[in-house]
Amino acid sequence: MLAREERNLPVDWVARAAALVPTIEAAAGRIEAERRIVPEVVAGLHEAGLFRMLLPASLGGGAADIVAFNQAIETIATADASTAWCLAQQVASTQAAGFLDQGIAREIFAGPDGAVAWGPPSGAKAVVTDGGYVVTGKWRFASGSGHCPWLGGHCAVIEKGGQPRLDAHGRPVLRTMLFRKDKATFHDIWHVIGLRGTGSNGYEVRDLFVPEAYSTWRDNLADRRGDAPLSNIPLLTLYGMGFSGVAFGLARASLAAFMKLAETKKPSATHGAPIPLRDNPVIQGRVAKATGRLQSARTYLIDMLRLFWDAAVANRAPTLEQRAQLRVAITGAIEQSRRVVDFAYHAAGADAIFNGSPFERRFRDMHTVTAQGQAHLSNFEGAGQALFGTEPVQRL
Repeated sequence: MLAREERNLPVDWVARAAALVPTIEAAAGRIEAERRIVPEVVAGLHEAGLFRMLLPASLGGGAADIVAFNQAIETIATADASTAWCLAQQVASTQAAGFLDQGIAREIFAGPDGAVAWGPPSGAKAVVTDGGYVVTGKWRFASGSGHCPWLGGHCAVIEKGGQPRLDAHGRPVLRTMLFRKDKATFHDIWHVIGLRGTGSNGYEVRDLFVPEAYSTWRDNLADRRGDAPLSNIPLLTLYGMGFSGVAFGLARASLAAFMKLAETKKPSATHGAPIPLRDNPVIQGRVAKATGRLQSARTYLIDMLRLFWDAAVANRAPTLEQRAQLRVAITGAIEQSRRVVDFAYHAAGADAIFNGSPFERRFRDMHTVTAQGQAHLSNFEGAGQALFGTEPVQRL
């Protein structure tokens, strides 16, 4: 919890994140090898209040804005992308607190180790019963589940008679069931090239009773409690705000590592004495372009985050164009970050290919980030439709 004397004072969340960077950097090798965020890092994140930074103050949270969220994640990602990815997902999930009974929200999110992990919908079912649901299903990609005491399972709601519950448009009704981790069976599926430390494993439950009050659905107005600005930001959009911060951190750290290497690395020269890469005009130009690419994407995203937060605080819906611009900014941030990481990796030459170098794990992590939906280049299609004034099929 935040210290009582700090609750009414502005908090520099980026500074809090930066203070943890040395600890996270020192643990990064173990995080990768053990495929989890190691206990001392989790404890440090909790002690700094970072898991609760977006949670409303009424629930013991930091009530931070989304710019601080994005920049704190970026800072953590310069030390370890897996830690930043898990933190981004767990912080974004606190948005659900605004759609739950406040006592239950405190139970799940506001405790000293409060955090939730969950994966995307995958055919699980919640059968209506007296007082709640009987849940059976399997899910994948529960990032951070190793340190989260709570899990969520997104399910299709099935009526007592066996037919799916449909909304007013004839679409299946989905709800997220929240339950303690010890109720689930885990499956070790996370054997991947990057973001290994997220431990994004699979899990399942069978015939688990979940009380109605421990269920919700993202952004569902019927479930909304209170008027916290965070509840005005769609959950999937919050993921993009966090994951773009992961990408920025990877790109920033990769570029800095290359510039440090360029101070002393001297490739073989065909004419005359070899010179450090930093004195090579081609390298100088490419570093300048990479810097401009990264900073331009970052500035664009921050501008859009501020606009969205202002609208959320004013309880005002963003326009279709603003939603499109934010989607362009989020997906573009990840794409431009990938290009910067790729440049640093290739420009470093043989120095980049060894395990433990400043480049190889960031390269693998970055290309794993781009496999997630927030990075798909198809996002630009929906944004383009919106910029022409057409509501896109794919939600922005």
